[in-house]
This record gives sequence, structure tokens and C-alpha cells, in this order.
Amino acid sequence: MPLYHVKHVTRYQYPTPVTDSANQIVLKPESSEYQEIRDIKITINPNVPIDYFTDYLGNATGVFTIVEPHSELEIVAELEVVTHPVNFPQPTAFPAEEWQVINDIKDTFEYLDFSKPDNYKYRNEVEAAVKAVAADASVFETVSKLAEYIYTNFTYKQGVTNVETKIDEVWELKAGVCQDFAHLLLEMLRTVNVPSRYISGYICPVNHELRGEGATHAWVEAFIPDYGWFGIDPTNNCWVSDRHIKIAYGRNFSDCTPVKGTYKGTSNHKLTVSVTISNEKGVFEDAEPIEPAYVAEAPTEVTTPLNSYQRFLDMQQQQQQQ
Repeated sequence: MPLYHVKHVTRYQYPTPVTDSANQIVLKPESSEYQEIRDIKITINPNVPIDYFTDYLGNATGVFTIVEPHSELEIVAELEVVTHPVNFPQPTAFPAEEWQVINDIKDTFEYLDFSKPDNYKYRNEVEAAVKAVAADASVFETVSKLAEYIYTNFTYKQGVTNVETKIDEVWELKAGVCQDFAHLLLEMLRTVNVPSRYISGYICPVNHELRGEGATHAWVEAFIPDYGWFGIDPTNNCWVSDRHIKIAYGRNFSDCTPVKGTYKGTSNHKLTVSVTISNEKGVFEDAEPIEPAYVAEAPTEVTTPLNSYQRFLDMQQQQQQQ
């Protein structure tokens, strides 16, 4: 049972003081059958209290406001978690019965938001690829084959997409990062009505053989009849087990964005994000990440106040590319 220590730092620095900073954070994972949250601490500098509520989807969501002028905003999430191996679904000898279950639940309240595909230019091509890849397969096999299809046919490439990149562009580029591959797998599964949801979290380093180690990561959970929600990582073509720490889930990235907010003041600011993951508590406690996962400075020529949410979205995409 691996024990991981995670330190996730988001820091905004402003050249002139800003005010009325109102923010929402989704950085507080819950314990489950496969992960035990032993300790979690989330701090804000300037020091203000965080009010928590459970959102529509069941994620622990925090909100806080800094009214007074400030030149820096820092959000630090520190986590200690033990992960457990995941029990795999058993293969079925009756795939038709599995698909009947999918057909029965796809329009029900619990699964509707996760079953309905979007409309986009290349939807017919995506549907044709799904049929070609997973014809006559069980639900479990379909999920596995489609993840393998993305891993084989799409290049993991940093900098060619951002968090606003749509499925059409990913399909044309045949490239992207973990968020793009998660979104594409969601759409492929939803074309055949398999309920599937976007997962935000961390993937933990061992031998540096996985893409996205040591940073925030994205994958998919698909609903498998007679089992439930089961995670698969199309970026690494692997089923989710004790190397993944789940923070939150949603219909897509926007449902579980780690940090978003607004403020009054100059749009010119520097944004730094760092994630440290370690198995050694002493090293972790003293760690101040030397090489942040993302550093960005807003253009100085922009003079009107902007929503910092867009800046964070740009940051989050780059962070996932590490």
C-alpha cells in the first residue's frame, strides 16, 4: 500500500495590489475504497478562512474571498494519502446483456449527464472509428480498446493544445495531452451511450515511465455493468490503480477545475504552479519546488481588469503537460 505526500502550490503575484479576490477551489479529495486520505491541509496566503460545500456532482468545493489589497495570492494544498490496488471487473460471457443494461440506464437521472455525447464537426468520423475498433466487444473490452486506440493513434505532444481546445481540433491534430485524451475518450464512449466521467487528480512517480507523473493529471471513469465506475488512463493506456490519486470528477474539465476566481485590479500578473509528490515525509515537508510545473506572466499591455479564471485555465493545461 503506497503512501504518498503531495504538495500543490498555486501562486499569483501582482505588480500592484488587487482587491476583492473571490475564488473557488476543488483540491480536497475524499477517502474511498481505493484511497485513504490520512491528512489534508489547505492554506491561503493572505490568511482567510475557506468555506466548504458539496457541489452538484458530490465534490468537496471550497470558496474564499480576500477583500483587502494584496500583491500575492498563494494556495497550498498538502496531502497524505495511502492508495490501494483496484479490483478489476470480471470478463463477461454475455456482452449483449451488458449493453442492455447500458441502454436501460443511459437516460436515467443518475447517468444522463455522463451518457450524452456533444455535437461537433467530426462526430460521424469518431462514431465510425468506435464501431471499427470495438465491434461486438463487451462494455469492458470497448473501454479498453478505445483507450488503446487513442494511445496508439494520437501523439502525446506538449504545447499544441490548451484547455479550450475542442474535440474537432484534437481529432485533426491527432495530438495533445492528458486532458485532450480524456475528453476524446469521453466522447468516444458516449457515442455508444457508455456513461463516462472526467477525473482530475495526480499520477505518482516511480520510475518515470508514465506520462504526466508528478503533476495534476486527467483520466476517465467508465460505468461497467455489474461492477460500477472503473478508471482508465488513455494517456498511458493503463487501468487506474494505486498510482493514481483522485481529487474530483465531472462531465468535463470545467466541472472540477482546481482553482478559479475573479479579482479587481491589473491583469498583469505572474502565475506559478508547482506539484511535489514524494514517498518521504521529511523530504516532502521541507520541499519548495525548484522547477515549477508552470510559470506565466500576463501581458503588460492589457489594462482592463480580466477574469483570472482564463489565466488559470491556460496554466492548468501547461501543468498537465509536465
